[in-house]
Amino acid sequence: MPYASQQDLVDRYGADELIQLTDRSNLPATTIDAGVVLAAISDAENFADGYFAKRYQVPLTPVPDVLKRIVCELARYYLHGRRTEKDDPVTRNHDAAHAWLKDVAKGLVQLEADGTASPQNTTGQVQVSAPERTITRDTLGGY
Repeated sequence: MPYASQQDLVDRYGADELIQLTDRSNLPATTIDAGVVLAAISDAENFADGYFAKRYQVPLTPVPDVLKRIVCELARYYLHGRRTEKDDPVTRNHDAAHAWLKDVAKGLVQLEADGTASPQNTTGQVQVSAPERTITRDTLGGY
């Protein structure tokens, strides 16, 4: 199940912005190129999954509501490409989304994703496997 869709981007940022960012064949731009949008969303989802995999099994199910916004922010940034400036809202939103993903990976943010938490060793015990001892009391008996 995808985390976000083209319609989610249209709902958040408007069709005009997506037309300007994706239509590379018509002058002036007139349509949304679904392939370009899908590639940006896919890149954003894979980027997010890289952080989620540290604590959860991916893809997340069900998709938390906050994740749709995060993926949309990342995808929008990818669609803008090099056109964004450091203080641009698109860049600031991307940076905030990236920071949120880091917090998820660190465990500072807990997601509600039905039983998909990755198994982790919580006993705090270390297990060691080593070969048998070659020097023992018996082998050093005459020294």
